[in-house]
Amino acid sequence: MPEVKASIITYTGINQQVEHHDLDASLLECSIMNQIPHIHECGGNGLCTTCRIRVMDGHSNLNPRTLKEQEVARVRKWDPSIRLACQCYTKGNVSIQRLVWTNSEVNRLQLETIPEGVAEERPIAILFCDIRGFTKLASENSSFDVAHILNRFYTVLGDPILINNGVIYQYVGDEIIGLFGVSGGLKSKNCKDAIRAALGMQYAIERLNHIELVDFNVNLKLGIGINFGRAYIGHLGHPKHKQFAVVGDPVNTASRIQSFNKQAQTSILISDSVFKSVSPNTLDIGRSFSNQMAGHDHDTVIHELFGFKEMDVQLELQQSLDHLLRNEDAFASKFYDKVFTKAPDAKALFKNNMASQGRLLTHMLGGIVYSMSRPEHLTLGLKLLGESHSRYGVQEGHYPVVLECLMETIEETLGSMSNPQLLKAWKQALETVTSEMKRFAKET
Repeated sequence: MPEVKASIITYTGINQQVEHHDLDASLLECSIMNQIPHIHECGGNGLCTTCRIRVMDGHSNLNPRTLKEQEVARVRKWDPSIRLACQCYTKGNVSIQRLVWTNSEVNRLQLETIPEGVAEERPIAILFCDIRGFTKLASENSSFDVAHILNRFYTVLGDPILINNGVIYQYVGDEIIGLFGVSGGLKSKNCKDAIRAALGMQYAIERLNHIELVDFNVNLKLGIGINFGRAYIGHLGHPKHKQFAVVGDPVNTASRIQSFNKQAQTSILISDSVFKSVSPNTLDIGRSFSNQMAGHDHDTVIHELFGFKEMDVQLELQQSLDHLLRNEDAFASKFYDKVFTKAPDAKALFKNNMASQGRLLTHMLGGIVYSMSRPEHLTLGLKLLGESHSRYGVQEGHYPVVLECLMETIEETLGSMSNPQLLKAWKQALETVTSEMKRFAKET
């Protein structure tokens, strides 16, 4: 039999590209086969719409809408680019964007890197984060209000864990636990990811207090502890109900470091092993403590963390991304107006609907920030962008114009949030992005 030529499926946003060989497998099945998170509440039977995608390129390489799709599209007034992944079969290359995508799904798949029945010791960074004054909060608000506050707490503090290549291990009452390095990686990177997540949490809780919780008369404070060490990773529990578990002294120590914040009147504490894992003079450190933790016959050295001594580009971008993309259509429209004013010839390069093009732009920005803690994803994404822009006729002279217009749009959108350090971080990141895209474009 002749060999079936593989289709290339490109997932925008996460900068991932996979080969799809099975013509009888749907795009949803392709996602599942390649461990790409793709929600499908009904099991992929066309009975819900959670696996919906937007086809960004390659519409003609997909089968026509099925009867199920036609009906749901009619009721929901979908434009032709919206499809159900479970009903899509491809005969060529396509580029898609998943429209229902939750962090919890990503988290679950990351935890599944340890198959059930397999257990091992792995070196990981462990982060414990606790709400300060939760007892008072619970006593002064209704149970429904407390549940609402906790859900917002879990959301805004979970995001910094996930965007920094961590996984949310557990929610325990008013505490959230994050793990870094479950899938491997260098100690220095995993510890720095955990540190960046802690600082992101601190920033997120301040915004939550000032924006969403004002009417509840609540001002949440955090206590965060980070440790690094080798821990058991596997599944524990009844044979019919086993759960992912991380067990070991490093986990217990991380919890006790977090608890020590109360005594020390600090917000973030890190163990000496975390402190020594990053380059010297990287961290802004306050007081240091030597304390004998419960269960130890020796003192544990811990350090108060204020932040990074120098600007951390990833952290700056992460903290501003939500604000930038709060109104994605407005951001994209402003950007393209600037580009077409400064480079009128560039308008001829855009064949697609500009609204779709705008979504690609904002998705690309989000994908860049997300991928910065996943260098292999970022490299692939920039390679794909460079090659595609070359095919579309983008010239090297267009890149400086795009960079200038992006920076102007970012500064205007940030408004009062804008500051020289934040703009410097965005410029540094975008200069790297455009440089790499140009390099890959030349190799096309």
